[in-house]
Amino acid sequence: MDEEFLQTFRFEVLLTVSGGGSQAPLGNGAFAECSGLELEADVKEYLEGGFNDGVVRRVGRVKLQPLVLKRGMMVLAQGQYADITFWDWLTRMVSGTLPVWRCDGHIRVCTDLTNKRVVADWSFIRGLPLKVTGPALNAKTGEVAIEELHIAHEGLRLVKKQ
Repeated sequence: MDEEFLQTFRFEVLLTVSGGGSQAPLGNGAFAECSGLELEADVKEYLEGGFNDGVVRRVGRVKLQPLVLKRGMMVLAQGQYADITFWDWLTRMVSGTLPVWRCDGHIRVCTDLTNKRVVADWSFIRGLPLKVTGPALNAKTGEVAIEELHIAHEGLRLVKKQ
């Protein structure tokens, strides 16, 4: 990726097509903000006879929040044009083309993208694009990035450092 363009971004995003063992790339990108790295456990409470001074709690389902990436850009490789494969993924889903591609991905927190020193690596599986917002095009600001990308997923984990 162009180092000048991405110097303010701190979150590297790598997307690949899920399933089939192909790992075909959907694109690489970098973003300035990332939220939605959340897991929330639903705790079930049970009242137990004879245990009047407390409540028994058991773990229920886990709720996953959509990932929200802000102010970034998806590209296939360094110095290349904006990634059309990424936009194909979105338009295939919107137009109802089957099968709907799902993506696996990594969100890597970097100290800087020039040296690619990764301090945390979150991975998610079977993602679908919920929302993509482009920038308001303005010749004075020169913005060409994706303003927001929302991804619904089916699993999230912090990858162990190797």
